[in-house]
Amino acid sequence: MATELPAGEPAVPSLVDRYFTRWYKTDVKGKPCEDHCILQHSNRICVITLAGSHPVLQSGKTIKSISYQISTNCSRLQNKVSGKFKRGAQFLTEFAPLCKIYCSDGEEYTISSCVRGRLMEVNENILHEPSILQEKPSTEGYIAVVLPKFEESKSITEGLLTQKQYEEVVLKRADATTATS
Repeated sequence: MATELPAGEPAVPSLVDRYFTRWYKTDVKGKPCEDHCILQHSNRICVITLAGSHPVLQSGKTIKSISYQISTNCSRLQNKVSGKFKRGAQFLTEFAPLCKIYCSDGEEYTISSCVRGRLMEVNENILHEPSILQEKPSTEGYIAVVLPKFEESKSITEGLLTQKQYEEVVLKRADATTATS
């Protein structure tokens, strides 16, 4: 049973909040509201997840299936990484597709890497239980783990938004939506 914190006591930060920096890419590939979140660890590993404003995470959406089969010749599930130098890892550009999410309403969403680097792993758990993608998007429902090149690890955040900038974008969208209705 959870205990209530006394008024004024700060909440204990989650594991993600404590060890990762959140970066955001909004309107990926020009598609409105298709926002991705990149959780960057101090060791430069990046965990690709969906941002809270992504249409898949909005109420009423049901995920029918998720596929890491990008094309007839390319499946992210075939990624086999081994050794200290991560041999066999697929190299991704920032626009490289990671997976496709198919919703029961017929909508299809392609999730992109958003960062350049080597694909370390994909989350096979979401294939069997797609609901965790919606229930726990920044923990067990992550999409993939990408390792940027060491020399590029500082520059990968260029073009990405901070948490505060992302919240401002989401607020502007909400204001624009209410102004047009």
